[in-house]
Amino acid sequence: MSAPAIRAGRVAARLSAAGLVPHATDLADLTYIETDLPGLVDVGTWREVLAALEEADCFGLVTSANGRRVWAAFGNEAPATVDAVRRHGLQP
Repeated sequence: MSAPAIRAGRVAARLSAAGLVPHATDLADLTYIETDLPGLVDVGTWREVLAALEEADCFGLVTSANGRRVWAAFGNEAPATVDAVRRHGLQP
């Protein structure tokens, strides 16, 4: 299992522990996790969701007439590239 898939699995597990139902999608260049949010989310759950999402390469919140959904993406690039994009290091 690739490092991005392992990280995505950890995030999915944390979202599940927060009472949500995450769904994973594996694409050629990234692994994508998303989950719907209930109408009301208590502060503790928001903290857990945000703590889980910060492990992703990028994440977001989509709000529409149909509800709210959070997503997280994990790139399958080489680690040096990911660190450079996330500004955690310099690409060689």
